[in-house]
Amino acid sequence: MGFMAEAKSGHSMRSLSRRQFLLFPLAGRLAGGSGYPVPGSVLVHEHVLVDFIGADQIQPGRYDPEDVIRVAVPKLQELKRWGACRLLECTPAWLGRDPRLLRRLEEITGLELWTNTGIYGAGNHRYVPSFVRNLSAEQLARLYIREFEQGVEGVKPRFIKTGVNRAPLNELDRKLIRAAALACRETGLTIASHTPDGPAAMEQLEWIDREQVPVNKFVWVHAQNERDHGYHRKVAELGAWVEFDGISEKSLDWHLECVRVMAQAGLLHRTLISQDAGWYHVGEPGGGNYRGYTFIYTDFLPRLEQGWAEQLLVVNPRRAFGT
Repeated sequence: MGFMAEAKSGHSMRSLSRRQFLLFPLAGRLAGGSGYPVPGSVLVHEHVLVDFIGADQIQPGRYDPEDVIRVAVPKLQELKRWGACRLLECTPAWLGRDPRLLRRLEEITGLELWTNTGIYGAGNHRYVPSFVRNLSAEQLARLYIREFEQGVEGVKPRFIKTGVNRAPLNELDRKLIRAAALACRETGLTIASHTPDGPAAMEQLEWIDREQVPVNKFVWVHAQNERDHGYHRKVAELGAWVEFDGISEKSLDWHLECVRVMAQAGLLHRTLISQDAGWYHVGEPGGGNYRGYTFIYTDFLPRLEQGWAEQLLVVNPRRAFGT
């Protein structure tokens, strides 16, 4: 049965009482906002370094790795003290992906830092190198598969990072998601796709299904940018992962609402959270403003029901991306 047919068939969902739903903010106030460590936790969408100059201008030597290490190590060490064991570094190729740098940071901090394969099409394709436009989806998938099999600078990518623009997807966006699906089918790597809205998420799931890839291998990245919770619920009900990242002080209330809505619908088991934090900004003095990774522990989790922390930061990341 295809995933659309399965969705139409319907299934029962566990619901929370209205009293429980309304008391969630009180749980945070009782916790005092001081936060607590979550041993074995995984942050599924963060960055160490990003270079936004564009695929047509990016080149080696635009930053000093030693300077990045100087800035990043204290932030990563601070994160580890909160119980984190792994961070998925989501900077894709042609945007500053640097597996060698990540390996050095792993050795210094003891944190696992996972890198990725894939091409990022969001931002109106500014980060898509010209040669990709002349490849078929099948040829592009072979490049991803080769990186998985041979490694990138000696490091094996652990997930596929791609990105599309708003729906309806154009030809290049459709090629990118097909290539990701084909590579996923061959390697088993999960697809994390920067997706600006609900219709684009649904369209990608159609292509995933056409390529006979289980929809639970798809992560809707930046789902918080869609204001209609109906899309969040629908994508999760179909079996994909809904990721609310970008958690910060400014977005706190909206992110709390997103997670509570998913819990009320019995869909916390299809929900991922992260901060899209960091990072060393290539081209800015000293790397610019490097936002740390601990807000999710100190200010976000204490405002949720405490039993959810393990589900959101320990169980779900491993189910979505593997161990």
